Amino acid sequence: MPQRPFWSGQLRLALVSIPVEVYSATKSSSGIAFNQIHEPTGQRIHYEKMVEGVGPVSADEIVRGYQFEKNRYVTLTDDEIDSVRLESKKTLELTQFVGSTEIEPIYFERPFWVVPADDLAEEAYRVMRDALRAAKKVGLGQLSLRGRETVVAVKPCGRGLLMESLRYADEVNKAASYFRSISDAASPPELVELAGTLIERRTAPFNADAFHDRYEEALRALIDRKVEGRPVAAAAPEPPAPKSNVVDLMAALKASLEKSPKPAANDSAPPEAAPKKRAPANNGPPKGEDKPAPARKRA
Repeated sequence: MPQRPFWSGQLRLALVSIPVEVYSATKSSSGIAFNQIHEPTGQRIHYEKMVEGVGPVSADEIVRGYQFEKNRYVTLTDDEIDSVRLESKKTLELTQFVGSTEIEPIYFERPFWVVPADDLAEEAYRVMRDALRAAKKVGLGQLSLRGRETVVAVKPCGRGLLMESLRYADEVNKAASYFRSISDAASPPELVELAGTLIERRTAPFNADAFHDRYEEALRALIDRKVEGRPVAAAAPEPPAPKSNVVDLMAALKASLEKSPKPAANDSAPPEAAPKKRAPANNGPPKGEDKPAPARKRA
């Protein structure tokens, strides 16, 4: 667990306040980063903060400003910004509850772990977790994170609570404007059945460890060859993009099924009576999908 929490304060439901600490549930990938190099000398290129007509300036001369007209700014000090007091800076109050699948995935932005701040808070924390799980609900509230107030959703996750920041409604492009030209006509049942069979054959439990960044692995191998002074092969020409086969969709689906491995036979029943395989039930934490919650707009 990190030494310092991302946020600490009170998780509040009506008159019940629980001291909690919030930690980021994800971490940045240790991806390969490039620097800009001056090729003739091999030296790294640096950047300086400059003011036109003045030249380079030091960090202690820089303040934050807001452009209210072209080339006109009002400056704000840290104390002035901190004077905008929001209760959500130290309190996360759950003001609304929605069904665990009512928030569309597009609204979710970033996950955080919520943990009790001390042993005294643990009992109330567990009661909150278990009540949310029993009700199959997600708690909504607003929290001040990194200088802005954010809508968050709190839900049970294993032995603890998961908090996810949500996008405001005005930050999401509405799907209707993109999907308007798509017909409402139903798909042919025989094609849907073939596609469903192909999906069933490729269904397996989710395992995040099974996926890795193949591009970064190849790039790191290239860098290692360059560092060791080994020759680097010229890039092979990129193969042409596969042609669309949606014109003969039936033939394409049938060919795909022929190349896909069949599911293991059910030993307890003859092949014709064997039930179809299904994706394993997810008894873990709710994923928060389907219809959007009424995320509030900024004031």
